[in-house]
Amino acid sequence: MTDSLYLGLISGTSMDGIDAVILKTGASAQVIASSLTPYSPQLKARLNQLVTQGQGSLDELGELSVAVGVEFAAAANALLAQANLSSRAITAIGSHGQTVRHGANRALPFSLQIGDPNTIAERTGITTVADFRGRDLAAGGQGAPLLPAFHQCVLSSPNETRAVLNLGGIANITLLHRDGSVLGFDTGPANCLMDLWYAEHGLGTHDPGGQWAATGQIDATLLARLRSEPYFAQPAPKSTGRELFDRGWLAAHAGDALEHRNAADIQATLAELTAMTVADQLPSGIDRPSHLLCCGGGVHNRHLMQRLQHHLPDLSVESTAMFGLDPDFIEAAGFAWLASRTIDGLSGNLPQVTGARGARRLGAIYPAQ
Repeated sequence: MTDSLYLGLISGTSMDGIDAVILKTGASAQVIASSLTPYSPQLKARLNQLVTQGQGSLDELGELSVAVGVEFAAAANALLAQANLSSRAITAIGSHGQTVRHGANRALPFSLQIGDPNTIAERTGITTVADFRGRDLAAGGQGAPLLPAFHQCVLSSPNETRAVLNLGGIANITLLHRDGSVLGFDTGPANCLMDLWYAEHGLGTHDPGGQWAATGQIDATLLARLRSEPYFAQPAPKSTGRELFDRGWLAAHAGDALEHRNAADIQATLAELTAMTVADQLPSGIDRPSHLLCCGGGVHNRHLMQRLQHHLPDLSVESTAMFGLDPDFIEAAGFAWLASRTIDGLSGNLPQVTGARGARRLGAIYPAQ
């Protein structure tokens, strides 16, 4: 297989910024350059308002899609300059975009990612693949998670069963069985509720290292209320997002605890919710993984990682960095890899993960010229 270079772009549900990766594909997948470009404060504020309020004018939605496309293109061009590569060296860009609504369980399912791919292709001069989730949804799937196939490519082992845990705004698990079979699903909130609560108290965008959560006490009554959410007990295939796990959800489940309990205790309880819902949904018996390989922003939350290990004493809970993969850039690398599958005419989804009727070639192709 001939080596080729692909560029992956994504901004996750936490909206920390744009992750960009240049991936060499061929006999193996290897990241050769990566970068994180924060959104401009004005754009991030507009995106958060759109997502959290769940409404906005058509003009606002259209403008934001182009604005995100402009910043995605700038991130791609900056990474090329950093790597001393020309646009001609890149076969294609795989742009996931910015999710603003995931409605996989509606009567007419959809998942909306913005970041106009026409703008990206035009401003980079590189063929761009985008809208990865729509075809899987049209085929009866959840449209998520889509990265288990990439996890299988780069992290599976014939000698042991492993689990890959992505701790973004939402947590999702990939189960890589030693026999080669793969399962995956969203478990629920990872950082989204903790980030929301931290920001609500004027402390910043996220709790560095989980230091604030570590000062609090877990509220067992509140935790039980939060864990009563039906989504957690729902069987896979399943996917979710901030359209469920938002401020309204927290208020509805917490009741008066948000006003009467110490704020740090709420943060500690939200961290415990993430750790326990992940632990609850990992299989037991012969399907039990030996390693939990963590990636995404939550891997830097030491308190959360400690709580995961506490609830999973029989597993080795560690960063994917231990296996040679930067935990901050696995998603961007995954969408670069999915773009290579699309360009090569190959399927990108795993029907046993998403619930789709079959394997499908994902995404739409926007030529460079």
